[in-house]
Amino acid sequence: MSQAPTVPAALQTFLAFDFGMKRTGVAVGSRLRGAGQPAGSIHAQGDARFAQIAQRIQEWQPDALVIGVPYHPDGAEHENTARARKFGRQLHGRFGLPVFEVDERYSTTEALANGAHDADAESACIILEQFLRSLA
Repeated sequence: MSQAPTVPAALQTFLAFDFGMKRTGVAVGSRLRGAGQPAGSIHAQGDARFAQIAQRIQEWQPDALVIGVPYHPDGAEHENTARARKFGRQLHGRFGLPVFEVDERYSTTEALANGAHDADAESACIILEQFLRSLA
């Protein structure tokens, strides 16, 4: 993904995900506020994960979704890069919403350094706020 994604102005509300094999952090935010807020973590895999995501989408009614895509510190892709991208394709296929990718290197480290109670949700919030800053 480019550093400054082309995001139509009509897209105002976003739900962001920090995808993990065991847990997926969730955050919600908007262009208007320019900020996100952690919205908990999903502790499920497969169809159960997508059922909980569907509940969050119904609750928050986002215009688009944002996912964190991990890379090695040198920018190289790894196994989880492909997993996160697959997750993004699944989100788009299941829910029909635009999906934007954000480089999420160090988001969990930052969340833990900030003393996050739920590091996955806080990491999703960091990812979302990075995305929102790129829209300015």
